[in-house]
Amino acid sequence: MTTTTASRWRLLPMRPRDPDEEGRAGSSLELFFDLVFVIAVSIAGTELHHALAASHVLSGVGHYAMVLFAIWWAWMNFTWFATSFDTDDWLYRVLTIAQMGGVMVVAAGVGPVFEHDSFGVMIAGYVVMRLAMVVQWLRAAMTPSSTDEARRAALHYAIGIAVVQALWGLILLLPHGLLIPAAIFLILAEISVPVIAEQRGRTPWHPEHITERYGGFTLILLGESLLASSHAILEARDAEVPLTQLVPLGVLCLIVTAALWWVYFWPRHSEAIDGALRNSLMYGYGHYVIFAAAGAFSVGIELEVDVATGESAIGPIAAAYAVSLPIAIFLVGMWCVVLRRSADAVVSTALALAVLVVLIDPLVPLPIALTTIVMALLVAVMVWRRPRTSAR
Repeated sequence: MTTTTASRWRLLPMRPRDPDEEGRAGSSLELFFDLVFVIAVSIAGTELHHALAASHVLSGVGHYAMVLFAIWWAWMNFTWFATSFDTDDWLYRVLTIAQMGGVMVVAAGVGPVFEHDSFGVMIAGYVVMRLAMVVQWLRAAMTPSSTDEARRAALHYAIGIAVVQALWGLILLLPHGLLIPAAIFLILAEISVPVIAEQRGRTPWHPEHITERYGGFTLILLGESLLASSHAILEARDAEVPLTQLVPLGVLCLIVTAALWWVYFWPRHSEAIDGALRNSLMYGYGHYVIFAAAGAFSVGIELEVDVATGESAIGPIAAAYAVSLPIAIFLVGMWCVVLRRSADAVVSTALALAVLVVLIDPLVPLPIALTTIVMALLVAVMVWRRPRTSAR
């Protein structure tokens, strides 16, 4: 970041960052920020596991989708703001830490959402996160030396986010039966704010910085998934579950997690953000599916362990699908967001076949083994083929 003179309040002008800045990388504050969000994702995964184990599939998946939206959307908005206006002065840090506090409140509200359909605590934490972002956007809009486009966009962000947060507070006054439809409407309003703001103005984004941030968060989610799965397998070992059941699960967990990591980092992600707003929105919004699948993979492993220990209300086929579906969704999400631009016909065909086989796997006599083999084969194809690059 270029050096600028601080004011008497030790604040730096919140000017737009250079999108072509050399060596731009995530800051230690951004990495710290990510860790708090992963705590909330982990709690959401735990609650999803409990819901599915009790055979509450529809409500569990619906609650998980809504909770993950709150977590992902706040994380994503901060990430795109930081790529444009990060000053790293004391006020920027304080407001970021305030958002982290909001994340902890959201995490505390995840349990009541799953257990009692009570959204009050989670919405309160979400609004805290978003109002801190309103202050950040207003600060960017009021910086006199910013470009007109950046100031217009920042002002529209601030107004749009503030209006939607006021509505989030009001929906708690609605009858319980209207809460979900109202929440869906406000989710659509939330995702419309960046579209409107970027059409009214323009904020600069740094492709390498953005894709590094998304890659880092995906890596943390995959690591968390691997950790949660390992804990479940070790607890089952302590419960004297036969090793013949646990070893295949452990092998699947390691190989599939490694394969998902390989697939994610195979292409060059920065080429998916080529300066066009449509491509940037596709990349940013599409990662909701990738993050959700990465966070849910361990839930399937835990359900498989529950079936082995007789502690689950669902059957073995349903538990196997809880493993297969996140894998398939992750692969499809990756193709839509990144791979369709960088994969040739061979890789695209191999990925499609892998998705098909993974979804069929729970119905064959030797489930899990087939998924492990096909994911290893998909990686082999990607090693054989190289990602296409743009002409830039």
